[in-house]
This record gives sequence, C-alpha cells and structure tokens, in this order.
Amino acid sequence: MREMVKGNVAIAEAALRAGLQFYAGYPITPQTEVMEYLSGRMPQLDRVFIQSESELAAINMIYGASATGIRSMTSSSGPGMALKQEGISYMCRMQLPCVVLNVTRWGCGLGSLNTAQTDYLRDTRGGGQGGYRTIVLAPNSVQESVDIMQYAFKLAEKYRNPLVIMSEANLGQMREPCEMPEFGPLPSPYVWSLDGTGKNGNNGSWNMAEDVEEDLTGKWLLMKENEQRWVNYRTDDAEFIFVAFGLPSRAVMDAIDVLRGKGEKVGLIRPVSLWPFPEKAFQKFSTEVKAFISVEGTDLGQMIEDVALASKKYINRPVYLLSSGQVLPTVRKICEVYKEIKENHRKAVF
Repeated sequence: MREMVKGNVAIAEAALRAGLQFYAGYPITPQTEVMEYLSGRMPQLDRVFIQSESELAAINMIYGASATGIRSMTSSSGPGMALKQEGISYMCRMQLPCVVLNVTRWGCGLGSLNTAQTDYLRDTRGGGQGGYRTIVLAPNSVQESVDIMQYAFKLAEKYRNPLVIMSEANLGQMREPCEMPEFGPLPSPYVWSLDGTGKNGNNGSWNMAEDVEEDLTGKWLLMKENEQRWVNYRTDDAEFIFVAFGLPSRAVMDAIDVLRGKGEKVGLIRPVSLWPFPEKAFQKFSTEVKAFISVEGTDLGQMIEDVALASKKYINRPVYLLSSGQVLPTVRKICEVYKEIKENHRKAVF
C-alpha cells in the first residue's frame, strides 16, 4: 500500500528492509531524520544503531563492522561526507562493502541547507586519496530512493566496495507516496568475514597477498563496464537532448513535454548511476542529434564534463550548460535556455 512518506524516512526504512544490520552516524542536516528514525527503529528489530562522536568515528565503525560481515551503512551531508573520505578510501583498499548515503546540500565549507548537486565531482571521482572509485546512484523520487536501496547493498557486496547513494536536500525533505517492499532475509556470513573463530576458512585474518592485493583497477573497470544505469525520456527522434539526474531531471521532463507540445524534438538522458557515468546511453544516437544540454544543481557545472566526454566518444556534438546553483531549475528557465541554444544565442561549453 502506498503511503505519504518523507524522503529521508523512506530511505532509512528501505535500508532496514534491505537487511541493514549496523548503522553509525553523526547528526547533520538535511539528513538528520535518517539517523533519528533509525535510532528508534533499529532497537525494535534487534539491530545495532550508534550515534558516533564524529563523522570520522562513524565511517571507521562501519569499516570494522563490515570486516566482520555485517551489512552496514552510514549517512551524512556534504561537510560530513568530506570527513568520511579517508575511511571510504580505506574500505575500497581493503575491499569492504557498505552503503553511504549523502543527502547533498549547497555550498563550500559548511554551506547552507539549500538543495544542490555540488558533491558530484568528489563522489564520482573518489573523494580520498588513492585513485579508487565507488558506484554512485542518484534517485529522483522518494519511491526510487526506496527502490535503489533494495539493490544498493547487493551491488556493494557483489564488488566488495563501498557504494554511495546521492540524494539531495529537497528530496530528503519532501513527502511523496511510495510503497515499501517486504523485509528481506539478513545476509549469511561471507567467506571473507572475520569472526575470530576461523570458521569461515580465514583463520581469523585475511591473506593480504591473495585477497586484498588483487587487481583493484581491474575490478573498477569491471564496475564501469557492467553497472551503467540510465533512463531515456522521449529521445527516439530528438535533435536536442538534455542530460539531468535527481530532482532537476523531473523539471526537465516537464519542460520536454511543454516543448514537444510546440513541435520541438527534445529528449532526456537521466543518469541513474553517476559513476559509472552511463556513456553507453550516447551510443545509439544518430547524426540527427545537434547538441546535448547538461542541466545541474551546481554553480559552474560538474556533470557536464562527463556529458562532454561521452559526446566526444560517440557522436561529438556541442554541449551546453544550465546550472541552477542552490535552487531547482524551473520549467520556464529550461525552455528559455533551450530557445537561446537553438537560436545560437548561447555559447557551448564544450
């Protein structure tokens, strides 16, 4: 049955139904409702919730819990995510899975509570040292936040790698009808997990030479090849194609419907995976496509770099930018920018 649920609460409950066993986190708006909800819900299910003394402590608690084979998650927003980067880097190096939820807010440093997508480059490039990557998934509705959580843990465990879900301030705070799945089974002990008994065949420790030191680059290339996810909207005969994820993509879809009503041939590629970026989505387009338009909740444009690389690789068309900063782009603004582009009154970025 569908119920009206706030985005942060919905994704927290979805994590429990996906088998979350251990959560550690530290309060920071606009994601505090995630841990507030879990603080009351997890003890009811005989699962472990910890409010840590800092974001640094939280990610390292996740590190330890994951090493013992416990399905684990932490959440934060931009400044807190910055503090977690060394721990995430370590977990990538040690091949330990977890889910990290980032409810993004706008601005440098502490920033503000306004919605934005300004963590894009950090999260998709690996925010700590070491040249690693994490799969990054971006929902555009409360229901999709729930749906994504259902396979996020499985995807993290498939590759033994942290996975980031990039939500947004407005998405975490808004209420929408959604349907929750049933509770799934808790995971069985993994053969690589540490329990101090040696029952899993690891004698209480990892063989670093055979396990952790394997070809990590090869694994990340495999993730890049196999885990590209996207949704196309009215692209079959499109001459101008918007690219947008998260909440801006919903405004773009409305704008496309308006423009289609006026006879304009426009469409949308909506990345669901931000890394790996769905460059394969650009393969199918013919020479009829004249340009791509990146629509983002950033100040100077971030995703546009990936759009440009994909365009260059497959079709080599100019790429334009509509960056809305700390507010969601409006349908009117999207239509105005499209008109400027079509009439050659706006300069391409790439």
